[in-house]
Amino acid sequence: MSDALNYLVKARPDAMKAYFKFLKEADNHLDNKTRDLISVITKVAVQTENGFRQYLTRALREGCTPNEILDALLMAFPVLGLAKIVWAVEILLDMDIPEFRPERLDETPRWHDVSEADAVANGTTARVDCDGRSLFLHQVDGELRAYDSRCPHQVTNIPDLALEGTRLTCPKHNWVFDMDSGDCVEKGDRPLNQFETKVENGRLLAYW
Repeated sequence: MSDALNYLVKARPDAMKAYFKFLKEADNHLDNKTRDLISVITKVAVQTENGFRQYLTRALREGCTPNEILDALLMAFPVLGLAKIVWAVEILLDMDIPEFRPERLDETPRWHDVSEADAVANGTTARVDCDGRSLFLHQVDGELRAYDSRCPHQVTNIPDLALEGTRLTCPKHNWVFDMDSGDCVEKGDRPLNQFETKVENGRLLAYW
């Protein structure tokens, strides 16, 4: 919470307790996707960039498609106006999320040919690019894993230099990930996005 909200909680605990109870119960009948789309629109309405990045990421994680998010923004045009929608799209462009690129909006998930199946030795990690997306390939105990290079917090594209041994640190908010498991072990609470993989004819394929 902000310093101002923390102050109000201390100065007016009864009133703020009722306020937060109201917020918690107000969306009891909404599914996660609808709730997250409303949250995205709300952050655009007040033009809170960090909040917009955070709730946009959560909406994608809860299963909202880029087309659904864009439709929600455009449907809210009477309230938001063009200037705020353009503001949000400029942030989207800065985030450079592959799924929001125009040529990818209507693309269905498929298998992608990533690399040679033996490209990464056991216990090591390599960052590779494939079909407009960057991945970290990591082999542990004979299993080759493919992680999205995007931090699950605000989809920051984590660079190769952020890797030290089996620890990967997002440079934006210092979330630290263990490459053996993909789990976030410091700062954050969500793991790296791991893609389904398979090997065919000596090639590693990943599904997204």
